[in-house]
Formats: sequence, structure tokens, C-alpha cells
Amino acid sequence: MHITSVMTRKGQVTIPAPIRRALNLQEGDKVIWILEDDQIRLMRAGSVVEATAGLLKGTEPPASAERLREVGEQAMAEAAIERLRQTE
Repeated sequence: MHITSVMTRKGQVTIPAPIRRALNLQEGDKVIWILEDDQIRLMRAGSVVEATAGLLKGTEPPASAERLREVGEQAMAEAAIERLRQTE
């Protein structure tokens, strides 16, 4: 999917509706902008750690909050990409 947006004088950019739907973004939601090389990744913000803490018990020592955040962000990004592919 390739969509062009225009930045306003105040630096604001409207997130196109197909992307808002794919990320399940609603008014008031926070997003994360990730700059990697010359590309920007946009992700829905949310505390993956808080949402999943204590759900699974294992035999290994618990992962750090940072590691859980990384894994959660990656999973959310992959799910968003998959939803975008389905709308093409």
C-alpha cells in the first residue's frame, strides 16, 4: 500500500483512513514514530507489558520489561503489516 499525505505548516500529518483501520486507531490514541535509516514506522502505542504481565508462567526466568516491550512491538508491527496486505 502506498498513500501520500501532506504535512501542514504546524508539522501535522493526517494518518490515512486505511492505515488507521489497519492499526485500529481511534481518536485520542497515541502512536509511536520509529525512524530507521530513511524510513519511518508508525505503530499504535500501548503498554504491551501491562497488558500481558502475568498471563504466562514458564520455567525460564522472567524477561525484562524492555525485552517484553520489544517483542510486543514487533508482534504489533507484524500484525499491522499483515492487515495492510489483506486490504491491498
